[in-house]
Order: sequence, then structure tokens, then C-alpha cells
Amino acid sequence: MPNITLPDGKKIKFDKEVNGIEIAEKISKSLYKQALIISVNGELKDLTYLIKKDSSVKIITSKDKEGLDAIRHDTTHIMAMAVQELFPGTKIAIGPAIKDGFYYDFSRKNPFTPEDLEKIERKMKEIVEKNEPTKREVWERKVAKDHYKKIGEDYKVELVDSIPDDQEVSIYYHGKWYDLCRGPHLTSTGKIGKYFKLTKVSGAYWRGDSNNEMLQRIYGTSWPSKKELDDYLKRIEEAEKRDHRKLGKEMDLFHFREESPGSVFWHEKGWALFQKLVSYMRAKQEEAGYREINTPEILDRTLWEKSGHWEKFGENMYTSTTPDEKVFAIKPMNCPGCVQVYNQGLKSYRDLPLRMSEFGKVHRYEPSGALHGLLRVRAFTQDDAHIFCTDDQITEECLSVTNLILEIYKDLGFENVILKYSDRPDVRVGEDSVWDKSESALLKAIKASKLEYSVNKGEGAFYGPKIEFVLTDAIGRDWQCGTLQVDLNLPDRLGATYVNKSGEKKVPVMLHRALFGSLERFIGILIEHYSGKLPFWISPLQIMVIPVSDEFDDYAKLVNDKIRKSGISSNVDLKNHNLNYKIREHSLAKVPILLICGKKEVDTNSVTIRKLDTNKQENMELKTFLKNFSSLNKAPSL
Repeated sequence: MPNITLPDGKKIKFDKEVNGIEIAEKISKSLYKQALIISVNGELKDLTYLIKKDSSVKIITSKDKEGLDAIRHDTTHIMAMAVQELFPGTKIAIGPAIKDGFYYDFSRKNPFTPEDLEKIERKMKEIVEKNEPTKREVWERKVAKDHYKKIGEDYKVELVDSIPDDQEVSIYYHGKWYDLCRGPHLTSTGKIGKYFKLTKVSGAYWRGDSNNEMLQRIYGTSWPSKKELDDYLKRIEEAEKRDHRKLGKEMDLFHFREESPGSVFWHEKGWALFQKLVSYMRAKQEEAGYREINTPEILDRTLWEKSGHWEKFGENMYTSTTPDEKVFAIKPMNCPGCVQVYNQGLKSYRDLPLRMSEFGKVHRYEPSGALHGLLRVRAFTQDDAHIFCTDDQITEECLSVTNLILEIYKDLGFENVILKYSDRPDVRVGEDSVWDKSESALLKAIKASKLEYSVNKGEGAFYGPKIEFVLTDAIGRDWQCGTLQVDLNLPDRLGATYVNKSGEKKVPVMLHRALFGSLERFIGILIEHYSGKLPFWISPLQIMVIPVSDEFDDYAKLVNDKIRKSGISSNVDLKNHNLNYKIREHSLAKVPILLICGKKEVDTNSVTIRKLDTNKQENMELKTFLKNFSSLNKAPSL
């Protein structure tokens, strides 16, 4: 006779074991209709799961993230079911729900075509219409393995082998079709609804290993309503228009080459944008009391072993063995080098907090299939800082960092920021008393920001709790950028100390802080957020001066010289093209301001201003123009 405790604290007593369907029906008819899966004592289960003892239960609907994930997980099964009906002999690998959708990996000799995706979608809709029942079975491990061997599903055999011994081998049937899966799943194929769309096909190595077979991955999306699906498809369409790779080419900012995969070849304007961000960040950090340093890109293996990075990240580090048989690694992060700078000279408690910033170039191996323009690279620049402080200074420094990050994001047009807080994991270093202080400091910083935040219980790093700063861009996408981490481990491993008031040597607390994270990635995000139309103060080329004809070239050059001397980036177009051609060319390149120079402008010592994305023009005296636009050539907070 289980007692069921609901999320609001209400208790319902049942005379016998009970499942989620019966609990939902007992609560209300509307909840019964909306119910998808259940949470039993924090574990997600099918609605048909029998509860035999007192438990805390939540009925999950499509309004919950877990419910939406369940819809997408079922949709990926139905997609695989449709594929195997339409293309017999196709082998299946894995098919999880992901952010905004799902995918399934298939092994098939012939590549899937756009026409195939349309056929698969139609078949999926037929399966949904049939409303086939879903049921779960538990198979013995050997039975499952032998069965999948017999029918030639090699990937499922590997997956059975990878299931831990203490877990059940569960099989889900959707009608007669079945798949190896831990679930949970909805009660029938009709429950997912009809608001799904297959979006693309790409290649994916089995288990992400380039030594394995290349599979075909079909992506799709699934939503509880037509409006949500339509809104998502519109966002995808808008995202394609804003793709930073496409805009980067139009704006002549950067390119990539096979000779150095995952490394950026910056063009003049792209590098100007990069340096403007660095200069802006440098000014903000100097204002906040940071001291900028620079450390070597190549360091001996022994340092990485001391820091613990060799054990955890060694396989993704670029290494080289010198003729004297020493092993060096190109740094994947800046932290150990910064500690070496701190360790030069005796430090007193009076020197703390000590804030050290570094624009450090780092290299990390990423599989070629994971690379994605500026957003996923192998070589990038981190806007790192490491703050060495005492236990008592953690709170104040965390508040200071949080405020700095939020101010910088606001300058760059990101006011919708969400914070994610992760506290102590089960396996960790450091004393609980220091963890208590660290967690309290981070939570206090979050609450002081008055921003929305979520708690990722037990998801902190082994060396300390952390905050992740998540930006929302102009079309509603989330980007995790800044981080703030409290490190109770690395300073001790690398011998960092300070002398306290009593003359004793103590190990400082180390705060790891990144604002953009990767400058390359952040530039990609900026380009897509603004659709290439960057704010005037950060645009790599802010003004293009265009003479109406070569008769006015000298005046245009004079105007350009005066603008450049005022500190604004400008150029003059003296090419032998007509005016309309030049306007189209520089508008496509997203130059914010075009200045037209003709007879009227020469006679009145003025310029005609044409702003990006408007046909309106305004004539202004050159002296007034320089005064007005010079005042716009700086970040709002500076």
C-alpha cells in the first residue's frame, strides 16, 4: 500500500501497487491526458512502471524538459523504425534526444538523399497514425547479445557489452519493431504527435572514433505543437542566414584551410575585429585591477603531470619529442603557466588578491567532424584570468568578477544572461569547510546579480564549485561563454604559497575566470547575434568614403585622412566602378557608414551619410560629423 508524495507535498494513499497512469488519473483528468512519463524518487520511468513502496512522484508532461526529451526520444525510435521498413538491411546504432531535436546513426551502403528524408517522414506519420502500443521487456544479457549477433546488428552487440553488470538489458517494442534502450518511453507511437521534421544528414564515426566506420546520421526535431515546430523552423532558417561562416566570407574576415584544420586564417578586417575586442577587454581589466602576463605556448610534460592535466587531457594535447628525448606539449590551457608566474618571489597576504590576466593561445585536438567555423576550433585564444586570494576574499572577488562579466556582456549587446551554478561532486579535493566558503561565495555572487539561475547538483569540478554564464542571442539561442571556478587543488599541486599575518606559509585559493571563453568562438557568436551588422564602436571597418566620380577623389582622400586621424577606422573606395555598385558592395560587407562625396559636399565642406540597411541619406558638415561619430567610437561603459 504505497503512499505517493506529489511535488506540492500532497500525499495520496493507494491500496495496492500503482503505476503512473493510475496516479495521473487520480490527480485529474487533464493531467491523465497530458502525462508522458513519470519521475519516481528522482528517476525517470515509463507511465506503466509499477510502484510498490512509498515514493515521491512527479507526472511529467510536454511542458517539462524531461517530457520534451521523451517525445524526441520516441520520435527517433519511430524514425529508425521507418528507415528499416523503407530500406531493409539498414543497420542501426544509437539515437538519442539532443537539444532542440534528435538523431539516429545508420549503417547503409547508399547515402540518404533529401528525397529519402521526405519518404521517411511520410512513413513516420503513418506509424504515428497507427498509434502502435509501446511496451518494455527485460532480456538476459546473453540472450540479447546472441539475438543481435544472429540478425547482424553489430552495433547493438557492442552496446549490450557496454551496459554495466548492475543494469538491466531493456528492450522497447513499438508495435512489432523493437530497439535496445534504457528508456523511458511513451505508451504508444501516437503520443509523440505529428509535429516533427527531419532536417539533415551528416557523417558520424561510430563512437566518435575516426578509426571506426563512418555512419550516416539523420537529424530531426520534434515539438508538442505546430506553433512550436514552426517557430523552431523559422529560427533555423534565420540561423542559416546569420551563419558566421557565410557572413565572414561576405565581410572578408577570415577563412580556414585543410593544411591547418581548426585554425583561423584571419584577414585584415577580421584581425582588426579581434584586436578591438582584446583592446576593449584589456581596458576593462586594467580598470578592474588586473595585471596582464604572457606565458610560453610549449611546456615540458613534467609540468602537465604535476598539474594533473596530462592524466585528464593528455590524449587531446599536441606533443613533440625533442632530440634529447624530452617530451613537450603545446598548452591546452593557461593555468599552470600562470601559477609559475605567481611563484616568482615571495608573496604576502598583503599582495592578495592578485589578479593576473592573459590572452593565451591554446591548442586542443578536436575530431575533424566536430569542427565548425569559429565556434569549434583546435587553436584559440582564451581571455583567461587567475585570481589568487585568501579564503576570506573569495566572496568579494566572486562578486567583482560576476559584475565585470555582466557589464561586458551588456556593452556587447547581451542583456539576457542565465547563470548555472554547480556545487561539490562526490569525488573532490579540499576540506569541506573551504568548500562551504567557496559555494557560499558563488551563490552570494549569483543572488546579487539578480539574474535567473539554475543549480546543477554535484556537477562542480573536482577542484571546486563553478558558475557558467549563458547568453541568449537575438534569435533565442543559448551560448555558454564565461566561467568562474574556485580551485582548491592546483595551487597546492604546483607549490603556490603566501605568508599570512602570523608568518605561516599558506596555499592561496585560485579563481579561474574567463569572460568570452574563446575569442574566436565569441566573435562567431557576435557575428551571428548581429547578423554581421556589428555595433559601430567594434566594427572592424567603420566607414567607407565613396567619391561620386574620380573628379572628387582628392576630396574623398582628404575626408578619409581626417576620419582616420580622429581614431575611427576608415577607407576610401577609388575603384573605377559606378556609385550604386560601390554602395551594394560595401553594404554586403556590412560597413556601418558610407560617406558619399560629390560636388555639393566639396562646395560645403560636408559629407552625405548613408547608414547600413537604410536608403535615407543625411548631409552633415565634416567637422560636425567627426565630433558626433568620435563620441560613438567607444564601448558604452568606457
